[in-house]
Amino acid sequence: MTLKKRSSSIDEAEVERFSRIAAEWWTPRGPMASLHKFNPVRLAYIRDRASAHFNRDAKTLDCLKGLRMLDIGCGGGILSEPLARLGAQMVGADPSQENIDAASAHAAQSGVSVDYRATLAETLAEAGERFDVVLAMEVVEHVVDVEAFVATCASMVKPGGLMFTATLNRTLKSFALAIVGAEYVLRWIPRGTHRWDKFVTPNELELAMERSGLRVTGERGVIYNLLADRWQLSSDMDVNYMLVAENPKQGGKSA
Repeated sequence: MTLKKRSSSIDEAEVERFSRIAAEWWTPRGPMASLHKFNPVRLAYIRDRASAHFNRDAKTLDCLKGLRMLDIGCGGGILSEPLARLGAQMVGADPSQENIDAASAHAAQSGVSVDYRATLAETLAEAGERFDVVLAMEVVEHVVDVEAFVATCASMVKPGGLMFTATLNRTLKSFALAIVGAEYVLRWIPRGTHRWDKFVTPNELELAMERSGLRVTGERGVIYNLLADRWQLSSDMDVNYMLVAENPKQGGKSA
């Protein structure tokens, strides 16, 4: 089947803003410090859900071996690299060449194999790329058309495969914590990183996934534990949350 050509869902202003800080992606106390702290909880969620779905032992060091995974909007590769270390055949895609250059340099320095590409989700989909797992983590709140972007990503999920998303809910609580608190009071992230009106509710995201042919199989909130100084899974989805969905079409799961 030939895919209908899709227009780009990227926001050029967002790409430019993240490109300006590309050299600091891997600086733990730099502009991406909050993402470094957030990374362990999202990595564990992906590892555990993917391992269970594909009948793997999440406790083994190569639990994702043989799974072809796409990290769309990979930035500097903060998530792609640890997934590759778990055995996944990683493709990291980002519209910013500066981000891809930073990711590629760090992977080479670390001795980790990741196929980084400065490209769009639409370009990959139109080329017929298919993956066992597609990741769109902290991306949907930065695109111009959420439904079109989700449809593009969903089209690349193999039958029986998974798609993970992580984003911010559009609530008064998220405005207070994720924008006023994180950007202006605590200064965890640069001012202007997020626009509250572009946040996506779980219902909106679930509908977009279902309209794209996926079936949502799990959802979890993520909260910051001040006492433990770390992010953790929660039933509270008012601010940060993650969804996982399956392509229910018939097809053999990767071994």
